[in-house]
Amino acid sequence: TVIGVFRERVSTFGASEVQRESVLVPFHLMRYVTGREYIKVLYAQASSAEAVASVTRDFADVLRSRHRRDARYQVENLTGLLAAAQKISAVLTLTLLAVAFIALLVSGIGIMNVMLVSVTERTREIGVRKVVGARRLTILAQFLIEAGVISGLGALGGVSLAVSAIILIRSFLPADVSLPISSLSILVAIAASASVGLVAGYLPARRAANLPPVDALRYE
Repeated sequence: TVIGVFRERVSTFGASEVQRESVLVPFHLMRYVTGREYIKVLYAQASSAEAVASVTRDFADVLRSRHRRDARYQVENLTGLLAAAQKISAVLTLTLLAVAFIALLVSGIGIMNVMLVSVTERTREIGVRKVVGARRLTILAQFLIEAGVISGLGALGGVSLAVSAIILIRSFLPADVSLPISSLSILVAIAASASVGLVAGYLPARRAANLPPVDALRYE
């Protein structure tokens, strides 16, 4: 006879499977149906977060008093698992930050080289523009904008690939596992890439802005 159902709970390290896919029966019925004389897992819930440590100790004491010394069992609590997960997350975060920094540095050097080549190839164009009245600030702004656009387009391409990968991975994950897409993270990524482009493009832009018109026109 069914006397109740589990209340929907937040997923915690797979414990939600107990509420969603399991039933509670008396121990003697479980032993009769399965033929087992042991229990694989016991769950206990503390009344508050502060009581987790004491409940864990009491739980371990009860098991120790009812089993032989060489009995193989393990007592764990979600607080310890959460602390371990946070440490792993911190290490992964630092690793990803280091990789991102190196990637930005390499991309900045690449943009700088591209812009230097662009300035060299357009030296005569820069000279003509200065002769007809283009100001130094105008030339500087032109090449800075070009560098920012190049890095911004690269960021948009990278974000598009990342979002597509997340959507693809979601299709293989269980329904209760979330993999959110943060709009703020996307904006920060694009802004950071554009900023790197502006910084990397400043030297080529300044070089273009400081070219003497006569020398620029004579350049072959």
